[in-house]
Amino acid sequence: MSIDWHALGSVLLVTVLSTVGLVGVFTLGVLGLSRPAAATVQRGATAALSRAGAYVCFAACAAAVAYGIYLIAG
Repeated sequence: MSIDWHALGSVLLVTVLSTVGLVGVFTLGVLGLSRPAAATVQRGATAALSRAGAYVCFAACAAAVAYGIYLIAG
């Protein structure tokens, strides 16, 4: 039995980078939703832009999870 170490390393690298990236994007989404609540002076377009950016981050996370499920199931 032989292990393809190059392929195993590639899978490990892609897994670690995608996990860190997905957690980072989700963190930005949570930060975007918490900013308007934490800031007492922030109003108007800045709060709306922050909320919209958070929703985009959450949508990107959902798309990445859906794509992963598609790859596993397909």
